[in-house]
Amino acid sequence: MTAAAHGTGRHRAPEPVLVREGVLLLDADLLVRYANDEARRLLDLPADCEGRPLGALGLPEAFAALLHRGGELTGAPAAVHGRTLTVDLHAADRTGGPPCRIATLRDSAPLAGPDTARLRLELLYRAGASIGTTLDITRTCEELAAALVPAFADFASVDLYEGVPAGGEPRPGQNRPLRRAALAGVTDLPPLLAPGSPVPLIPGTPRARAVAGLCSVVEPDLSAALAAWDEVSPGAVGAMRAQRVHTLVTVPLAVGGTLLGVATFWRARPRPAFDEEDRTLAEELTARAAVLVENARRYTREHTMAVALQHSLLPAGLPEQHALEVASRYLPAQAGVGGDWFDVIPLSGARVALVVGDVVGHGVHAVATMGRLRTAVHTFSSLDLAPDELLGHLDALVNRLDQEHPAADGAERPITGATCLYAVYDPVSRRCTLARAGHLPPAVVHPDGRAEIVDLPAGPPLGVSGLPYETAELELPEGSRLVLYTDGLLAPRGHDLDHGLKLLRAALARPGRDPRQTCEDLLAALLPADPADDIALLVARTRALPADHVADWDVPADPAAVARIRAAVTRRLDDWGLSEQAFAAELVLSELITNAIRYAAPPIRVRLLRDRALICEVWDGSATSPHLRYATDTDEGGRGLFLVAQLAERWGTRYPASGKVIWAELPPGE
Repeated sequence: MTAAAHGTGRHRAPEPVLVREGVLLLDADLLVRYANDEARRLLDLPADCEGRPLGALGLPEAFAALLHRGGELTGAPAAVHGRTLTVDLHAADRTGGPPCRIATLRDSAPLAGPDTARLRLELLYRAGASIGTTLDITRTCEELAAALVPAFADFASVDLYEGVPAGGEPRPGQNRPLRRAALAGVTDLPPLLAPGSPVPLIPGTPRARAVAGLCSVVEPDLSAALAAWDEVSPGAVGAMRAQRVHTLVTVPLAVGGTLLGVATFWRARPRPAFDEEDRTLAEELTARAAVLVENARRYTREHTMAVALQHSLLPAGLPEQHALEVASRYLPAQAGVGGDWFDVIPLSGARVALVVGDVVGHGVHAVATMGRLRTAVHTFSSLDLAPDELLGHLDALVNRLDQEHPAADGAERPITGATCLYAVYDPVSRRCTLARAGHLPPAVVHPDGRAEIVDLPAGPPLGVSGLPYETAELELPEGSRLVLYTDGLLAPRGHDLDHGLKLLRAALARPGRDPRQTCEDLLAALLPADPADDIALLVARTRALPADHVADWDVPADPAAVARIRAAVTRRLDDWGLSEQAFAAELVLSELITNAIRYAAPPIRVRLLRDRALICEVWDGSATSPHLRYATDTDEGGRGLFLVAQLAERWGTRYPASGKVIWAELPPGE
């Protein structure tokens, strides 16, 4: 593997020297199924070793026990016939084949002799290539600790200042203690200091000198340091003495004078003490690792800020409304943040809007764009626009956002692409009106469990073409489930969208599940192990407003009709047990009906809805909307809408296919 396989930005390393590795293939009963020539040489295996139990080959019990442990091993040290070996152990087949394991063995004798320079270069290359495979701080520290064990040291530890693993700024000092981030070479032995535990710096000891002087320290003889550590951590010191640890080299993890932590490498007898050449090798490798840790820290900080921004822009909870029983799930991607969002927006007339959208791309820009689009949807929905009109306004907004980001010299103008699905459900008519802008179609699960994907015109994505959008209307029986989602839920299925939708229908096709359970079942069936994209999921079960909670009257264009309608409203409120609301309702409806008779056009209709609030609506055939204003002392009129605004919790105007509706919500009675 070349250095380029581990990421860009790393300088070209010299070609590695070929390293011979021993390979053992073991079955579940630890019978040797295969051993290559290097494994036979390293372990002094007999010619007829294949097919024989590992324990019958004259190998040390500790080595046989190491291979018998199971699980995964990486860089575990083992002493066999006077050699120090590095052992890796992993499963040979993870896809249903016979349960076998592969053990790879490398001779990790101390670097000495005429080939020392070549071996050091080889070790530095191999170790450098294995560090920084991810932007995870803890993983990078673990890779540094494991890189030189056991070829260079018997044990290694990496300690970071508190807060650094979470992306915080490193601030060395007594109030910011070091904490163990990684430990290598310790398997069944008592830990020197377990990862996550605080690491004290005892004045005068090697690590304290390295931190104070911001320089590496070689300690050939640890006798004095162990005596000082014994007062703080006698258990750890006892374990070190039991393992005959006698020397260390410690190197600060520093970038540009900023101290992130310290890396320490330890040797036990009979290996020789560290020398100045060992210090040089440890310094070079740790310097490389420090840059990678700093990059990971900066990435973690930016990622944490982006995630915090993302969560602050998503809905903190679902609003109260009676038309739909709603459950939602939002799952961020494993790496990076995206612009997926969802919303539940109560509208006038007991209706509810459902929204799911997805901004193209990842990062802070996508998150900020998502926040702007979500705010715009709330603004446009407050105007009671039809779904296709709302998407048209949203498309124009995205085009304007693109104009705000001029192209750099010689570069194309960046495009802010997004998809969106907007649906409005009316519990009175049980009809749902939907439109989508390049978004995946919604699914409907009928009360009997039958699931289908809604045949809804796709429309272009937002900000792409400026073309109009189309609306579709569905009649949903009470108890139907409407499922809205983003493409992250189906993305793991590759580019075969039809197959992904088929799996979605299969996961939905069960009756009797509430929205919360539907969300859980969908994620269990479709969620990948490592989501590469955000997932927003919204499931709503429909409710119908009972017929006896709706009352309406046709109103002739005659001022004398106002008194008759007012009396009918009073009787209906008495039937509903809302007599205390009668006075406010009479005043509001009197003003609205009178305005409709005087200034609007027939047909005129009055509707009362008994929902979370008492909703009064006056329909007429005019598209002209009244405006609230302050009347002067000499004005004979102009106070009607002001009175409506004072009595109602909310009021406004919406425009159906023809005419308009002026509505007012009165607070519920006691």
